[in-house]
Amino acid sequence: MLSILQAAGWPIIPLVLCSIVALALVVERFLSLRQARVAPVTLVDEVLTVARTNVPPADTIDKLAANSILGLVLAQGLRAVAADNRISEANLRTAVEAAGRDAVHRMETYLNALGTIASAAPLMGLLGTVIGMIEIFGSTSTGGGATGANPADLAHGISVALYNTAFGLIVAIPSLMFYRHFRAKVESYTLAMEQASERLVQHLLRLTSTRR
Repeated sequence: MLSILQAAGWPIIPLVLCSIVALALVVERFLSLRQARVAPVTLVDEVLTVARTNVPPADTIDKLAANSILGLVLAQGLRAVAADNRISEANLRTAVEAAGRDAVHRMETYLNALGTIASAAPLMGLLGTVIGMIEIFGSTSTGGGATGANPADLAHGISVALYNTAFGLIVAIPSLMFYRHFRAKVESYTLAMEQASERLVQHLLRLTSTRR
């Protein structure tokens, strides 16, 4: 590996750094976007059971908010009703939607950075290729033509050109695949949260209507 890095020259250093950052982001997103941390399957049913006849106490709502990202959204709806047991449907939906936007923002954390790496890595590889070609032509002109060029300089220029192109693609392709994968997961979780929030809103509206 060290010999490959030496043959690729200094243009590969930004690509190596990008690969390390991309790997760290992929691992972090895999851990953060687990279903248990985002939208547990049975959470909304458990919340509806606890809030069947009344809004649960504040400590229970706080535990719900700390449970997961979906729990944070549901807890915001419960807090809105706890603060105003005659809250209007528009105000309740506004509170839940605000929490939902915050939840989507949390799920999308670092995804733009991963997408940027996927887009920029091929360009960095292309930059290394151009630099390698410049070195090749430079050695040719210095040597007074292709036959008089320094073979070591030619070999180094070719190595820089080819290794950087290959490494740029090696970094970009997995980064793009994981970026698309995480985007799809975020969209799936967002839909699940919208459905769960709607169920809770309808339930809370029924609770508040009985108190009027």
